[in-house]
Formats: sequence, structure tokens, C-alpha cells
Amino acid sequence: MTDAALQDRAAGAIMGAFIGDALGVGPHWYYDLEELHRDYGDWITTYTDPEPGRYHEGLKAGQLSQAGIILRLMLRSLVDQGGYDEADFCRRMDEELFPLLDGTPANGPGGYTSQSIRNAWRKRVQEGLPWGQTGGNADTTEAIERTLALAVRYAMQPHELATVISNNARLTQIDDVVLSMTVAYGAVLGLLVQGHKLDKNLSGIMMQLVKTGQLPFHAVTHSDLQPPRPGDPDPPRAGRFASPDALLTPSYVATAATDPAIAIEPAWKVSLVYGMPCAIYHQLPAAYYLAARFPQDFESAVLHALNGGGQNQARTILTGALAGAQTGLAGIPQRFLDGLEEGQTLRKLAMELATRVGV
Repeated sequence: MTDAALQDRAAGAIMGAFIGDALGVGPHWYYDLEELHRDYGDWITTYTDPEPGRYHEGLKAGQLSQAGIILRLMLRSLVDQGGYDEADFCRRMDEELFPLLDGTPANGPGGYTSQSIRNAWRKRVQEGLPWGQTGGNADTTEAIERTLALAVRYAMQPHELATVISNNARLTQIDDVVLSMTVAYGAVLGLLVQGHKLDKNLSGIMMQLVKTGQLPFHAVTHSDLQPPRPGDPDPPRAGRFASPDALLTPSYVATAATDPAIAIEPAWKVSLVYGMPCAIYHQLPAAYYLAARFPQDFESAVLHALNGGGQNQARTILTGALAGAQTGLAGIPQRFLDGLEEGQTLRKLAMELATRVGV
């Protein structure tokens, strides 16, 4: 593994997420697929404007939603500080985002403010609570959408990766299951940046990291999921998450994606199989499936994520990061980079972060 290849995958993951966010700005949250096709045709291939009266109204094709804006804020903090500095990240949220919000959904940069950010704003601005007391019970992927940058930065340091992702995610979301799935996605993305494949073996690699105390999940079974033997002691907890199941999901889904006897055709219908809503347990299996099915085809991965409707923006962000980590920045079609507003600036930030991976 060369430094250039590692950095290309790291930058690809970041730019894949930004591209996924901007692709979702127009056709976001169409749960009626006939309505989606009426407004955007049978197959969306590029950035689009939102329709009047829809989410993100007023934005233009290629612009970022608030999820992308927060990811950019996180990226700038990481680059400026050289790593995760929670005080710096929180200061930027206080100074750069929160003054632009009013606590309502259809408001703020990007035209829409998500549930977990609205909750944090109320606790921080209206109630005057300190950071650390701002988390809520949203069961969504909103923490992943910013902490994926942490997964890239600490891709070579899994224990640090899990710690900083858990700490940052907890600022807005406190449900343990959501946190465990958020950390698990970060662990998957980190391994893809390292150069591992999203396949049937990936979960075994993560389970070994559990056994060595590098990922904070509790496991009783052996690494091959065989039962404990009589007399085996209860293993010490490596961390707070009671079950390693969030680490097992990726390989099961990847196995299904490559099994010729299991057909989801066309692939965008994965959104119907795993569910179109916002919750993390709908979003992650679909993103894992598409990234595993199209490991070297960034365009197919993100467009099938996008055309599945529902919470397609989050699905495309998550898929874009996983797909970009596999293809590398060099494998992302140039038209997606060219059509992204401030694409050169975002690419420079992604490359600067990529040079710090493993440092």
C-alpha cells in the first residue's frame, strides 16, 4: 500500500460524501416514486434543482444541503487543528451554524435543519446547556454524515476512530444502538480507506479488533462466532456497546449483494427491501449493499442510492463515502466533481485531510 493510494481512497471517501449530499438536494424525500418520476424522469443522472414547495427549495443543482455544510465545517476543523478538537468543532457550530437557525425544520443553511440539530440548537441556544448535554434520541444517520470525516482521518487508528466518533456523535444523539451503528459505519469506512474490501471477510476483521480491545463492543462468542466453551470467563468489555451485531451486518449484506441466487433488480429497489425511511437501521444496510454490489463503479452505486427515493440523500451520502473509498478519488467520474459547487475548494480540503491519515 502506497501513501498515494491511501490518500486517494481517503479523498475519494470525502468527495463521495459531498457528491452524494449534493445529488440529493433536488429529489430529496420523495416517498411516492410515481411523483419522483413525474418530477425528475425515470432515472436521475446528475445534480438537480429542488421543485417549488419541496425540501431545499431555493437551492440550485450542485449545492450542498445542511448535512454537507456541517461535514464541511467538520473537515475544516480537522484540517486546521490537525485532528479532532471537540472544543474547536463545538465553537464552529456555535458561531457558524447556530446563529443561522431558528429551531424550525424548513429553515437554515441548506433549506432544512434535521431533527438532531434542531434539538441541539434548542438545548444550546434556548436553554443555555453546555455541549455534552445537547444530545437527543433521533434514530437517524445525521451523526454519520459528519463523523465520516473522522473515520477517514483516523482510518489507520481504529481505537482512536471509535473514540472520537462516539464522542462527537454523542453531542447530538445519545441512543446506544444508534451510537453503536454510527461507530460501526466509521469502522467499515476506515477499513475501506486502508484498502480492505467490503465483503464476507470484513466483519471478521472488525471482530478481531474487538478481541484486541480496539473497537468498543462486547462479544462473548469466538471470532468465528462459535459458542463459548465451558469454563471460558466472561470477557472484559472493550467498551460501552453491549453487542457487536452492528459490526456483523456489513458482511452479511455484502454476501447477499454478491450472491447470484439473491436478486434485487434493479439495484435501486434495495430501498424497498430495507426501507425508505430515515432511521439508521433502514439506511445502513442499503448503503452497504450498494457499495458492495458496485465496488469499482462509483456512478452506479450513488445513482442507485439516489433513485431509490425516500431518504435518498442520506443513503447517497453514506453510499458515496463507501464507494469513493473503494474507487479512490481517481475513480470518481469527473462530471460529478465538476458539477459540485465549490468543488475545487472541497477537493483541496479533502486532499489536505488525506495527507494526515495515519499521522
